[in-house]
Amino acid sequence: MHDHHIGVISLPVSDPDRSKAFYTEKLDFEVVMDNEFGSGLRWVTLRPPSGQTAVTLVTWFDSMPPGSLRGTVLSVPDIEAAADQLRDNGVLEPDEPIESAPWGRFVTVEDPDGNGWVVQQDSPLPFDFD
Repeated sequence: MHDHHIGVISLPVSDPDRSKAFYTEKLDFEVVMDNEFGSGLRWVTLRPPSGQTAVTLVTWFDSMPPGSLRGTVLSVPDIEAAADQLRDNGVLEPDEPIESAPWGRFVTVEDPDGNGWVVQQDSPLPFDFD
């Protein structure tokens, strides 16, 4: 298993249309697929620009209530530019600071259901925890 990666993460949402609009309009994700399957269910897959891993907006897992995903990291090359765009798009409060940690500089945001994302510019490896 040397050449593998995470292909899709299930993202629990309550309203696929609202979530699709948020991720495409506010975070610039691209639509990979939006198809119906089964009895009226939808398979909506989105991917961040230049991303290899996609998210699928899911409503059908009882064990994954909308808003239960936390701590997923969306890596960006420039946290200043990303934070400005998030502020312009109304996702981040105007006075929300960029935080720093040994692993990078970041802001946290939530989608309409409360799923939590860490938008982060990574620090070079190895991390210095001192």
